[in-house]
Amino acid sequence: MTLKQVQSNEEVRQLDRQYVFHSWSSQGALNPMVIAGGEGCRLWDYEGRSYLDFSSQLVNTNIGHQHPKVVAAIREQAGLLTTIAPATANLARGEAAKRIVSHAPQGLNKVFFTNAGADANENAIRMARLFTGKEKVLSGYRSYHGNTGAAIGATGDWRRLPNEYSRGHVHFFTPYLYRSEFHATTEQQECAAALHHLRRIIECEGPNTIAAILLETIPGTAGILVPPAGYLQGVEALAREFNIILIMDEVMAGFGRTGSWFTCQHYGVTPDLITFAKGVNSGYVPAGGVIISERIAHFFDDRLFPGGLTYSGHPLAMAAIVATIDAMEEEKVVENAATIGDGILAEGLKSIGEKYAIVGDVRGKGVFHALELVSDPAARTPLPAARMAELKKALLDRGMIGFIAENRLHVVPPCIITADEARQGLAIIDEALAELSNTLA
Repeated sequence: MTLKQVQSNEEVRQLDRQYVFHSWSSQGALNPMVIAGGEGCRLWDYEGRSYLDFSSQLVNTNIGHQHPKVVAAIREQAGLLTTIAPATANLARGEAAKRIVSHAPQGLNKVFFTNAGADANENAIRMARLFTGKEKVLSGYRSYHGNTGAAIGATGDWRRLPNEYSRGHVHFFTPYLYRSEFHATTEQQECAAALHHLRRIIECEGPNTIAAILLETIPGTAGILVPPAGYLQGVEALAREFNIILIMDEVMAGFGRTGSWFTCQHYGVTPDLITFAKGVNSGYVPAGGVIISERIAHFFDDRLFPGGLTYSGHPLAMAAIVATIDAMEEEKVVENAATIGDGILAEGLKSIGEKYAIVGDVRGKGVFHALELVSDPAARTPLPAARMAELKKALLDRGMIGFIAENRLHVVPPCIITADEARQGLAIIDEALAELSNTLA
């Protein structure tokens, strides 16, 4: 059987279940969705069913599926040089780094390329520890930083617990007004209390032991928790006060997702290190990296950096980055994410939130939003997993792929989404929530 001979979803599903071991899953009961192809904001299976992708898969296809300029660049690079050792210089890698730096905050001017976001965070932690000579890394309980040693150790959610193999990780609570850990009732109270909490963690752990604060600019998988005004600036001030490296994890939030090239730019924050992946080339070829401040980059001018990857700066991935960033600039994709996301999408989701009692909270920025669903609005009781599964099915039945995380629907379409597609997606969400609400009545 060749790839072109496959005609049915069932052929692909059977092949998968016979040979593929899936991530984050109990293997026995899996019944994976089958996808044959895609274009823009749409995907389809082998039997002609089409879906509006409001998940961007794992929130990575910022430029949409099968963008012709990116596909052409990968093909062209494959004809020139498919792979090369990372110790060499190659044009695609240099041009990719140049483009990334051109959009980064001032003073971050070097890029270390990795294969994904997890090893980007691994290497950022390594750089911070070597630069400071200190050990501990502070990170949020509501966070996800990847599934490798230090990255999963820095992660705050349940996935850390069976994987705590690395050392020196300390967690703290980040702002989340809807479920405040600080009994706050306003954004200002939540911000002040969260910053006081972090200060006390730093003081109690000992500033002379802390290498870095690692923070998702907007925690993604944890719930798209947009920080209150002043919080990120406050974290930056604490890092400077106590001589701690500030690492901003922009793996999910970067490259247009929130309507800016990097989300930290919304807040006027300049970290020492930025980690990225996903949106830099929409995952067409795996790539990630660390954007490095001048002072940390110069530290390694005459010191060995003890880290490296066989596929660091892989030519096919780099060509995809160059083409993605060029296309995003030419087609004003970042501006589109801001316009549609903070306009039609945000306004539509706010209206939906006001319409249904099961929507406890609506939050987001750009094309990075979440609806938090509850069974009891007064008690803010999370909607059970079985009900969330019903919502996922209701969306699929209406031709939408949604991103479900715990009791939340994350609304995260590609940054290229059109006004018509946004309205279509909102209408599907509205219908699915109406159906779910009726079953709960």
